[in-house]
Amino acid sequence: MDSPELVLGPLLRHTDDTTATVWVETSAPCAVSVLVGVPADGDGPGRVVARAFAPTFTVSGHHYALVVLTGLDPDTSLPYTVSLDDRAVWPEPDSPFPPARIRTLPRAGAADVAGSAFRLIFGSCRKPAREPGQGTDALERYARRMAAWPEEHRPRALLLLGDQVYADEVSDGTAQWLATRRGPDEPPGAEVVDFEEYAHLYHETWSDPAVRWLMATVPVSMIFDDHDVRDDWNISQSWREAVRRQPWWAERLRSAFVSYWVYQHLGNLSPAELSTDPTAAAVLDGPGDKTGVLRELAEIADDDLTGAKNTRWSYRRTFGRVGLLMVDTRAGRILADGRRSMLDLDEFRWVEDNAREFVDAGCDHLLLGSSLPWLLPPAISHVESLNEAACRRGGWRGRAAEAVRQAVDLEHWAAFRASFDRLTRLIADVGGRADAPASVLVLSGDVHHSYVARARFPRPLRAAVYQVTCSPLHNAAPGVLRAVFTVAWWRIAERVTRWWSRRAGVAPPGVTWSRTAGPCFANAVTTLELTGRRAEVRIERVVDGELTGHARVRVS
Repeated sequence: MDSPELVLGPLLRHTDDTTATVWVETSAPCAVSVLVGVPADGDGPGRVVARAFAPTFTVSGHHYALVVLTGLDPDTSLPYTVSLDDRAVWPEPDSPFPPARIRTLPRAGAADVAGSAFRLIFGSCRKPAREPGQGTDALERYARRMAAWPEEHRPRALLLLGDQVYADEVSDGTAQWLATRRGPDEPPGAEVVDFEEYAHLYHETWSDPAVRWLMATVPVSMIFDDHDVRDDWNISQSWREAVRRQPWWAERLRSAFVSYWVYQHLGNLSPAELSTDPTAAAVLDGPGDKTGVLRELAEIADDDLTGAKNTRWSYRRTFGRVGLLMVDTRAGRILADGRRSMLDLDEFRWVEDNAREFVDAGCDHLLLGSSLPWLLPPAISHVESLNEAACRRGGWRGRAAEAVRQAVDLEHWAAFRASFDRLTRLIADVGGRADAPASVLVLSGDVHHSYVARARFPRPLRAAVYQVTCSPLHNAAPGVLRAVFTVAWWRIAERVTRWWSRRAGVAPPGVTWSRTAGPCFANAVTTLELTGRRAEVRIERVVDGELTGHARVRVS
């Protein structure tokens, strides 16, 4: 029997001051071990700081493991190796990249934490690096440049804010592969349906050598958006009812949730959360086929007939004095029976409670990760709220408004106006406290251009509040989309749409905002540099195949 091979990964996922998790996919069942430090060889005894093992689990014929490392020293950086059945498979021989390392955070409350720089990079919307017609992959360019940097200049975290894979807009190579599995005229055509096809997408997207090294070196957190399932996923109840009538949809959605849990969500959880999450505990309790466990989870993940969700994909991360709340703005939506909310009541309370908990703990910066921007170009924001009001009408006017909603993707926070207002009130509350963080930053993607916008409230806040959007990492925006977003930032467009929405009876939002950087329509990656209570945003775009600075904004 052939020895097991490393199919995908390793991905460095959750890290804190003393723990780390490492995710892999393998070609066969095996025992996966991760050794942190320098193993002994013929030149010396080596130094092993930590070593942990995990058996693989199986999902639909594929094999995975999540190795949990504990007992690491705070604020240290050491190389690590991955072995399958005690045979070393990573780092790869003759790799052009430096050895991957696990870099832990400083101990919480350490004296030097407040003055140390914390760098985080983020973006969204990334098609495979080898797909033509999308320009140069900003994440791949960043990884190759980072390989030459000293470690202290590398980011501490990577956030991928949606559209990690495109289930409905596959590459030419994947379309040809799908044609070997079913006829080209069989619905849904050149789109994925089952778990095997989703696994193919992840392999295609994450196998680029530079990006693979980056994700093995920088801890990565993720959340899905619509293309991880299908364009406009959960835009409205009528959309959901229409797509549910398709014979392939049920399997598509189950496979989307199962693959998302395996490839993305599992690694978002901390070691403490892994032990208390019932699904994670069931999957990681030993080797074996866990397909049934995850399909059972997927069966209930889209149900909201009771007005509440039985699954939660939102999560939190703590990076010293920086708090991050990643908010699910897709699967968490409530749409049934005319109820429209971006999140159910319990999850909204979870977001509010955790935001206030971060502030109570004295965080310097509060980050809210949302695949969809909270603050869009103002003209589009007014139109989305206006359209939502029109959709509530009966008769042909309501149907026409719904058709417009789906045709031009009016589905962001402003199109769920009650949710927009509730999030706005939360930000005003935590940003206005006497012990407020220096900044509240909403990090988003989705809209195929990058920008920074400053929010202002009727009552001035102690915290600086900004919307920071970075999209796409690798996906060319159509010319008509660029034109629409350019016009939408114009002041005359804002005035006209604001007047229109007020005339229709839509209440003004409790916040105003203006653009301070952008719009940038090129493939781009954005860096947050947080030092004490200072914060800076840098947008870098791809020009002539290389990353170059587009904007630098001091936000606090």
